[in-house]
Amino acid sequence: MTVARHLPLAALVAALATALAFSPPALAAEEKARTVDFSAEASRPASNDLAVAQLYVEQSGGDPAALAQQVNRVIASALATARAYGDVKVQSAGTSSSPVYGKNGSKIEGWRMRSGLRLETRNVGQLSELIGKLQGSLAVAQVSMQPAPETRRKAADEATTDAIRAFEQRAGLVSSAMGKRYTIRHLNISDGGFRPPQVYARIQASSVMMDSAPAPLEGGDSEVSVTINGTIELID
Repeated sequence: MTVARHLPLAALVAALATALAFSPPALAAEEKARTVDFSAEASRPASNDLAVAQLYVEQSGGDPAALAQQVNRVIASALATARAYGDVKVQSAGTSSSPVYGKNGSKIEGWRMRSGLRLETRNVGQLSELIGKLQGSLAVAQVSMQPAPETRRKAADEATTDAIRAFEQRAGLVSSAMGKRYTIRHLNISDGGFRPPQVYARIQASSVMMDSAPAPLEGGDSEVSVTINGTIELID
């Protein structure tokens, strides 16, 4: 009100217009007009040099204790066989049991127990041979080939470098088309992961397969992708 008493009307209007032009909303709109958001992506192949297999035994019976002994005996024998393959890492994949109900669904007539093993190695030959031997008593739930952690990290680092270069190239294209220079305001790098090809096998254990041939495994490559989302500011 004091300003209104001492400034001419035209000067007051000009002062208000200037204040509004540099008010926070106006500054935010101007800043937004100078920024451009976009993304760039790159991928690199990673050798599937790590083989992972899931095997299991599943049996049913009326006596839970006897059933557990049978299943544990099969797993113990499989572990003893696997220990002869030094390059193969073996670990338990868990054990579960569930009741088996009769036709009317109200009475438990037995139990079903399942126990599994997880095998992991970079020696595909050893794993293939071991699976061939274990198929005499275990069923194969899944076999997959994927990059080992260090292999995947190396490919991700290379893809990150490629994605940054792609982002800079696109930023240069945008700024050049606008007749301006640019500076990077913000970058977000996300690892898109990988999709390894998988070989699925569901083979029921039987005595006929005791001397089955080694399972064929083929590695191939996985694509490791990296995406960069960023913001550049255009400069006059």
